[in-house]
Amino acid sequence: MYRSLNDFFQSWHYEAKATKKVLNQLTDESLDQEVSPENWTLGRIAWHTVTAIKVISSQAGLTFEAPDKDWPVPHSAEFIAKSYEKVSDAFIQSLKAQWTDHDLTESINFFGQQMPKGVLLLYLNQHQTHHRGQMTVLMRQAGLTVPGIYGPSKEEWAVLGMETPKS
Repeated sequence: MYRSLNDFFQSWHYEAKATKKVLNQLTDESLDQEVSPENWTLGRIAWHTVTAIKVISSQAGLTFEAPDKDWPVPHSAEFIAKSYEKVSDAFIQSLKAQWTDHDLTESINFFGQQMPKGVLLLYLNQHQTHHRGQMTVLMRQAGLTVPGIYGPSKEEWAVLGMETPKS
C-alpha cells in the first residue's frame, strides 16, 4: 500500500517508463500476435493496459480524460503507445490535483472488494506489470526485440559485453 503520493509517483514513473519501452517496440503487424484464438492478442493486451488506467482509477472517483473501452483495438501500434503516454500523464496530473496523502487511507469499493485507495494504486501498478509480462512473451513469438525492464533482456546482454545466458 502506498502511504504517500510521492512514493507512488516514484514507483509509477519507473513502471510507466518500462511500459512505454515495451509499447514502443510493438509494430502494427505484431498487434495480431496471439497465443491461441481463444486468448487476447498482443494488441488487445496493449490497448487494455492503456484503458485500464482510467477504468481502475475511476473506481476510486478519480476523473480525467482518457479512453475507457478496450474494444475495438486500434490498428496502430504507434497510436497505442502515444495513447498510453497521454493517459499516464493525465492520470498523474489528476492524482496531483484531486488527491492528498490523507486520501490514500480512505477505503473504497473496488468491484465488490473494500480497499484503501493506496492499495488501489498498488493494484494499478501491478496490473500493468502483469500485462507487460504477457506482452513480452507475445513479442518474442512475433519476433520483436524485448527491452530489459528489471535487468537486461536476452538481446541486451551482448550489448553490455556479457555472455548471453544459455537457453
